[in-house]
Amino acid sequence: MQKSTALILLALPTVILALGRTQSVGVKGQLICEDKPAAGVKVKIYDEDKLSPDELMASGKTDSSGHFDLSGSADEFTSIEPKINIYHDCDDGIKPCQRKITVYIPSKYISSGKDPKKIFDFGTLQLAGKFSGETRDCIN
Repeated sequence: MQKSTALILLALPTVILALGRTQSVGVKGQLICEDKPAAGVKVKIYDEDKLSPDELMASGKTDSSGHFDLSGSADEFTSIEPKINIYHDCDDGIKPCQRKITVYIPSKYISSGKDPKKIFDFGTLQLAGKFSGETRDCIN
């Protein structure tokens, strides 16, 4: 292989990454469990990817009043597909692992650049009860 061809192949991943665009999203809300604040609940924002593992954009926990406020960004060629995953043990008895709820963030809340221009107000979610599509996650 010629030196110039080798250099081009080595530089290709950097060029491809530079062609992507930075997109961001922000979300806030409150989680409650049986009408009490759900403190310390893990919340993560991901960019859902079809061909590779989902990309973590932000992670945090609810405060003592059950509130969370997260924002994050990702570099993608196409529009990101943001979602939040909520990992909790509300109304769960002694079952292993945590309940996982996934909520997709509407595309109108996706911004260009590292800082979101609009924040998706998730509102208040009662974690007790069962949700369609809910799963269990032991490694979150």
